[in-house]
Amino acid sequence: MPGGRQFALGQGGEGSVEGAGLGVGEDEENVLHGHVSVLPGRGGASQNPPFPLTGGPGTAGTTPAARRAGAPGHGHRQGSDGREAMDVMDDSGVELGGFLRSRRARVSPQSAGVRAGSRRRVPGLRREELAQLAGISVDYYVRLEQGRARQPSGEVLDALARVLELCETEREHLGSLASGRRRGPHRTDAHCPPRAPGDAAGDDPGTVGPGLRRVLDGMAGLPAVITGHRQDVLAWNTLGSLLFGDVAGRGPKDRNHARYLFLAGASRELFPDWERRARETVAVLRLSAGQYPGDALLAGLLAELAERSADFRRMWAAADVFRCGSGERRYRHRELGELVLGYQAFQLPGGPGEYDRAMHVLTAEEGSAAQQALRVLAAAG
Repeated sequence: MPGGRQFALGQGGEGSVEGAGLGVGEDEENVLHGHVSVLPGRGGASQNPPFPLTGGPGTAGTTPAARRAGAPGHGHRQGSDGREAMDVMDDSGVELGGFLRSRRARVSPQSAGVRAGSRRRVPGLRREELAQLAGISVDYYVRLEQGRARQPSGEVLDALARVLELCETEREHLGSLASGRRRGPHRTDAHCPPRAPGDAAGDDPGTVGPGLRRVLDGMAGLPAVITGHRQDVLAWNTLGSLLFGDVAGRGPKDRNHARYLFLAGASRELFPDWERRARETVAVLRLSAGQYPGDALLAGLLAELAERSADFRRMWAAADVFRCGSGERRYRHRELGELVLGYQAFQLPGGPGEYDRAMHVLTAEEGSAAQQALRVLAAAG
């Protein structure tokens, strides 16, 4: 094709990324016939946002795409202990394949430098196009999507991430799914000091050590909460409780941000941008599911939400992952109106016997209406 470069599909095995010096994988060389026309002048920077806020049609309980994405709770009723949902979480091959398919559908042939013909029947890249651009055999890539190939090398994952235009969080999630390794609470180490009196293990929602509680109380003028990897709100200050839906007034089980978003109608009144907040929360839970596939409580939460919320099923099927960093948050207060606040999330590595956590702090610009509103709330609280 004029102006293009012709490549033979699938030359080389699992570790044959051209020019990358990859090691030999488990597959023997698999040469297929055909070619991919690569457009000249392909740009290297991704134009896709790290967290797209548009989801596909259908729900995880009804569409083939959702089933392939590993929707929790699909095809059965969920027991209270989450063991059924863990069938999906424990099968890293199924999760890996679903994630690769979802990201492949997101990449347009044009952005990947592939000349798209008029007879394309699939969104995004074809399997053979992705394999060629990543420099791996088509057979090996197909087996990755089918969950029949396990633990690909880091070099292969990097090549796939490059072609799929993954952001840093998505690349981390890809590595978690590919490794199949379970994460859990941080181990107690002989070199770690014993937990101080009153410091409880991080696996118990609502229990945070006195040191972190003093930090929260010291930010009396700023709303702040601490969440766990299941989106349990573990601790809060007065303003934090008010802006996260009266956390202090809820029972321990209901102090879960995801459960509040999807199962409490009041959340749609509190958050003017409910759809965006809900998508981010689902993406955070999917990231946690990849990191902690052996967590029965997390599996139970996912199955409960999938069974009770069509919105959750729809958003889970998008297979997005997200880690809170910084940005803007919107709240609707019944007396003060809509507040626009900045937020910053601080990752808190867990101590011995604890899971990792995050502290979320909300701020307002000096002299803004939002700052004045926070002062009114603090005085009233």
